[in-house]
Amino acid sequence: MHDIRAIRENPAAFDAALARRGLEAQSNLILRLDQDRRAAIAEAETARAAQNAASKEVGAAKARGDDAEFERLRALVAEKKADIARLEDDARKGDAQLAALLETLPNLPLAEVPDGADESGNVELRRWGNPRAFDFEPVEHFEIGGVAPQMDFATAAKLSGARFVVLRGAVARLHRALAQFMLDLHVEEHGLREVNSPVLVRDEAMYGTGQLPKFAEDSYQTTNGWWLIPTSEVTLTNFAAGEILDGGALPLRFCSHTLCFRSEAGSAGKDTTGMLRQHQFEKVEMVSITRPEDSLAEHDRMTRCAETVLERLGLPYRTIVLCTGDMGFGAQKTHDIEVWMPGQGKYREISSVSVCGDFQARRMTARFRPAEGGKPEFVHTLNGSGLAVGRCLIAVLENGQRADGGVDLPEVLHPYLRGRSQITPAGDLA
Repeated sequence: MHDIRAIRENPAAFDAALARRGLEAQSNLILRLDQDRRAAIAEAETARAAQNAASKEVGAAKARGDDAEFERLRALVAEKKADIARLEDDARKGDAQLAALLETLPNLPLAEVPDGADESGNVELRRWGNPRAFDFEPVEHFEIGGVAPQMDFATAAKLSGARFVVLRGAVARLHRALAQFMLDLHVEEHGLREVNSPVLVRDEAMYGTGQLPKFAEDSYQTTNGWWLIPTSEVTLTNFAAGEILDGGALPLRFCSHTLCFRSEAGSAGKDTTGMLRQHQFEKVEMVSITRPEDSLAEHDRMTRCAETVLERLGLPYRTIVLCTGDMGFGAQKTHDIEVWMPGQGKYREISSVSVCGDFQARRMTARFRPAEGGKPEFVHTLNGSGLAVGRCLIAVLENGQRADGGVDLPEVLHPYLRGRSQITPAGDLA
């Protein structure tokens, strides 16, 4: 949510920031709605003052036997009461109209974010690792000999339809090992606090992180009103909703491994083979809640946490900063990390790390009290994948594949697999 006071103080800057995101100017409409709302509030206050004054005089007029004045004042009190009700209703409607407009407008990009209309405007920051030189033609994950029988799309389609998969045997165990490795790394070395959080949430939680109302079609809702989370960013960030946190205790850093659910609205025809784009998937999510002055440093820190996962797994990647036209709704600035996928011969997104400023905090009314005293201020929130487990599984399989259909597995995962170091051509862990 946007700060209406900031829009009042510098509407041109607000419109210029929206223009960088490819949107038309909105400040004139916003300020008109705001002015009408504030005028109704002011008129209601004036009417209430007149009502209170007349109410005090009614008794005096009655006591002195001035029936005409008594009736006039009583009529005035009734008139002002009706005016107050009408004006307060106008103010409520104005609040609703203003909120309905503001809640659909995306966060404003930071000045350092590159301009661009789409992903072609993204800027590469760095690369790590060199893509492996294969002495055979690498294939995609679902075509690897020892993997294909254990990645069952046919049974998943029978059970649930398209964009689902059943993992079996060694591949299922490898998937579990990856999630455990990520959690251990983030908790033991990166200082994040592990959380086991719900995957069903109320409207308020989805609204707080910006999924509602604009992106309802991207998520699934149960018949009794709960939403299936698209990411545990929703739950972890909403821990601060409605709270006034101790500024001395910030930052709060969380991680959680959960199922995630996305309808993939608008992705028809994209990545229809394999398990790159699924309706149900698993992710290890990172969330930080910070003081405003610390959020950009925390953004870099979280990016490094995600990059470290890939480095420990020996997977080549590149880190890019998204341009204004490619950023998500709630982000001020986003780093995407793309891992090398030999089967496709390209880098594909495996993590997106965003700093949201106070955009989500205003929607959630999440504040902190400065350690040095003073009025509560809005926190800054950040979120990032650390990592998407399924996509990491794909990258491990494709980068470690052998010509015989087996897969060599990263050394860091061996302890999680009871010392096994490969998937054999027959599909066993050995």
